[in-house]
Amino acid sequence: MTTPALNQRAVDDVAARWDGFGVTVFAEFTQLAVKHQAVNLGQGFPNFDGPVFIKDAAIDALQRGENQYARSHGIVPLNQAIADRFEADTGRTLDPDAEITITSGCTEAIPATMLGLLNPGDEVIVFEPFYDSYPACLAMSGAKLVPITLRPPDFSFDSDELRSLFNNKTRAVLINTPHNPTGKVFSREELTLIAELCQKHDALAITDEVYERLVFEGEHIRMATLPGMWERTVTLSSLGKTYSLTGWKIGWAIAPPKLSKAVRAAHQFLTYATATPLQHGAVAALRADDSYYEEFVEDYRARRDLLIRGLEDVGFKVFPPQGTYFILADHTPFGFADDVEFCRHLVKEVGVCAIPPSAFYHDPADGKDLVRFAFCKDLDIIEQAVQRMIQGLSRSASH
Repeated sequence: MTTPALNQRAVDDVAARWDGFGVTVFAEFTQLAVKHQAVNLGQGFPNFDGPVFIKDAAIDALQRGENQYARSHGIVPLNQAIADRFEADTGRTLDPDAEITITSGCTEAIPATMLGLLNPGDEVIVFEPFYDSYPACLAMSGAKLVPITLRPPDFSFDSDELRSLFNNKTRAVLINTPHNPTGKVFSREELTLIAELCQKHDALAITDEVYERLVFEGEHIRMATLPGMWERTVTLSSLGKTYSLTGWKIGWAIAPPKLSKAVRAAHQFLTYATATPLQHGAVAALRADDSYYEEFVEDYRARRDLLIRGLEDVGFKVFPPQGTYFILADHTPFGFADDVEFCRHLVKEVGVCAIPPSAFYHDPADGKDLVRFAFCKDLDIIEQAVQRMIQGLSRSASH
């Protein structure tokens, strides 16, 4: 029997929805960092471990046999812990069974929300620079990304431009606050304008709040708490950033029952359920005393301030972040054509890895003068990176 020849398209073609999406910038520069033994201030995960009491809680759960599928929307104690924390923060009482969905990190909460709530052709307004999974997840849903740019030095947006983007096709606006990679914390005035436009145009708000505890200046305001917004907001967050456990991939979506039902419709077919013993560990994390968060912020403030001073000493123009653990800086004093060329030189010749943020813009030219550094590292690592840059970078060099 002769086996039919395979059509080349059948074996070679990637689905059209992935046109324009290649290997992520994080993968490319992490590989370069390893190859050149660079100090890695690129990818945003700590080089230190999370608290022992959280890990012990997960180990205890594993040892006592909590190793089978959890309920799809989360174990009872974790949903309740999230509800209690939300009430302590906002005064709003949640139904932990109907309004909280546990996901495999916020990374899964994002596509679950988009696949559950967006239809092909819907428009979603997204503030850029954006986390790189946003356009990919919108591509999965068939929705259209409509960008609005946050511009230095304060990364504000044009109110009139935002108003002009809303129309009868606008299904949602996606807000990341505190914002990666700019470090911007959206103000009450900004969020109130967005809320008014959502209500005027009957649009949803999807808020990515994974850095909610990491605020140095300003105030983290939850869109869901603004007048008229609870019924049209999906609040996304996770364990990883706040507790230095990014590899656990424990996230959640908070929303009223109708929106939660849509998120769960997609979630059940994406991952179904998240790692059971790690959910038990997450309960211990969310039950931590408030003093944990105070120490957490102050530790990161010291890292932030050390890197800001160091980058300024090197010769960068620095845009100090109000929140998150990222800093954007202007690399143009060093004479490179764009951020990709600069970051490749930095990792190969100087031995420091950073991320070129042009990948986070609809038009890469909007980010070509910037570079992103992560300061979720030990102080000595940050100091080592600064010293390498002081020794290895020269201003206004010709390349």
